[in-house]
Amino acid sequence: MTIEHELTRVELLQADDPSKYLLKDRREIAAVLHRLVDARALLRARAIPGDDSFLTALLQVDDENSALVLDGSPDEAVNARLGRAAQLDCVTQLDKVRIQFMLEQPMLQTWGRGAAFRAAMPAELLRLQRREFYRLQAPATHSLSCSVPLPDAGEMTWRIIDISGGGIAIAVPPSDASFSPGDEFSGCRIKLPDNPPINAHLTIRNLFRLTTRNGIGMLRAGCEFSHMPPGADATIQRYILKIDRQRSARQRALE
Repeated sequence: MTIEHELTRVELLQADDPSKYLLKDRREIAAVLHRLVDARALLRARAIPGDDSFLTALLQVDDENSALVLDGSPDEAVNARLGRAAQLDCVTQLDKVRIQFMLEQPMLQTWGRGAAFRAAMPAELLRLQRREFYRLQAPATHSLSCSVPLPDAGEMTWRIIDISGGGIAIAVPPSDASFSPGDEFSGCRIKLPDNPPINAHLTIRNLFRLTTRNGIGMLRAGCEFSHMPPGADATIQRYILKIDRQRSARQRALE
């Protein structure tokens, strides 16, 4: 499951600094929404509950009434169902930053010659910058894992979903997530292909819930490295460069 998949919902559960990801100030939220209008950014809107989703764009941000207008679908039947939805989950990207917000009780209306949805401005807006959220997504063909000794459960091994020189993110089943930002774990072992395990001290920095459209969910725990052994940074950077080169070569082959 990739974080950039437009139909994957991302929810911030806990973080040592939530303001890095979540905007709650109305003026700051309005400023981001205005930028989306100016950039004519496409959004993916998905009805909750329901399976309907469509590509759309913001038509207007009404600051005076704290509302916005979202372009409708060309399919009238889809618009009718969306107009009965409790919420619209909207996801887009702007300058390589993932932006996600929820609209409550969208109202179907006419805009010019087409359909549109009017809703109150979102109460909060999630922003995930690449440099803050992940560096390199682990390839599906590679088995990257991290073993973490837990005080009450023994050693648990979880899949690494992205990695950088400063830390990793691990996929944790919800039943195993008995930790919070600030928790520290020593004696962890990071396993990369064709390399001996790397010993690491991990500090939990954030916890997100990722849910796909078909309802499959997992928790993503962002962890920071500390007390790394000599040579560990170089090993991780070599692995990242190797995967980057392989991906670039595949991309050139497709062009």
